[in-house]
Amino acid sequence: MMRRLLVAAALAALIVATPAVPPAAAAPAGNPAAVITSLGNEALKVLGKNVDPDQRVACFRQLFVEDFDVPGIARFVLGRYWRLATPAQQQEFVRLFTNYIALVYANRLAEYSGETLRVTGTRPAPDGELVSSEIERPNGQPPARVDWLLTPHDGTYKISDVMVEGVSMATTQRSEFASVIQRHGGQVQGLITALKQKTEGSGLH
Repeated sequence: MMRRLLVAAALAALIVATPAVPPAAAAPAGNPAAVITSLGNEALKVLGKNVDPDQRVACFRQLFVEDFDVPGIARFVLGRYWRLATPAQQQEFVRLFTNYIALVYANRLAEYSGETLRVTGTRPAPDGELVSSEIERPNGQPPARVDWLLTPHDGTYKISDVMVEGVSMATTQRSEFASVIQRHGGQVQGLITALKQKTEGSGLH
């Protein structure tokens, strides 16, 4: 839960800590830090106490789809069960996973409490580039390290994972989903049903 709060804080902090830049889709492929910086521009429309909660969720979903490698993340978090799922189940899982992430993090964004983010550098990663940043937190707490893994897609970069203090959010989510599947006899449908229950009534499709 704390890592999710920090990821949401990182997204929110991008808004107040970085200048306006071109949208992520237009960021140059050789400048992954620009993708992280421009995320703040897009997130402007999902944050704010006066934003309707349903609108915040819908806008965050759009941000997630546009700036993150959703298909790749969905395959990773389902792990070995991806190959066991039918094509119809795979498609349904990607849709429900996207809605679930939008609901979880849009709600966390509403709890934003003044953190600021500073990009500290970039370095090559096996599958792309790693952008390092720090979240400066209020109340005198030490800064939290957040690394963003970006992979190349069609001339730009998309975020494929977020690591908070070295812990991968994708790996954490994969472990959580695997536990749900195991509790349902190893059936992917059990996870799909659970995600439906968590996202029903959200207005997302």
